[in-house]
Amino acid sequence: MPDIIEEKFNKWTGGCSPEKARIKIFEEIRDIPFSVVPELFSLDKGPRGMLEENRGFCVPKHYLLGMMYQKLGVPVRYHTYSFRWSEIDVDYPQDLKKLAKRASVTYHLACKAFIEKRWVLIDATWDSPLKKTGFLVNEDWDGRSPMKNAVKPLEEFIHEDARQRDIVFQEKLALYTLEEKLELSRFSLGLNQWLEELRK
Repeated sequence: MPDIIEEKFNKWTGGCSPEKARIKIFEEIRDIPFSVVPELFSLDKGPRGMLEENRGFCVPKHYLLGMMYQKLGVPVRYHTYSFRWSEIDVDYPQDLKKLAKRASVTYHLACKAFIEKRWVLIDATWDSPLKKTGFLVNEDWDGRSPMKNAVKPLEEFIHEDARQRDIVFQEKLALYTLEEKLELSRFSLGLNQWLEELRK
């Protein structure tokens, strides 16, 4: 059976210039519907699982983007940003707003790619249909300019490769109390449900 990552890479980049290939990969990954799926946090299973299920969130999206950019010969670093769900400028429904306020600080993943002699932020988190709700969707990218971060970062952590990032994230996850994990899980489930309704 052909590898789904290789299959998508060939489909998205076939016949493209290097710049067009960067843009196409970004747009295709961005528009995979955002959904927090705990099984997709894994570096080994996340990118493939996301492509198979056609849903994912910042972690598998940026692991996949990094893999594909490296196939293009573009150096990539992984950047983790701590943030609070309650500080994202969207008008959550009342119940979700309460859950967001109770949720602990959590961690967002994006990439920086070395393009035209500088490190450029690439953030493919929010899919295009979510723009109408106020989520910061990066659109009309020229293939070389820095993008806007999908969250309001509190702190930044830089990882030279995806494996290093995965280790650091697992360490941070281990510091959560059971109650903090439950609060984040409740928020994620509510967020997924709301976003599904918004896309209809």
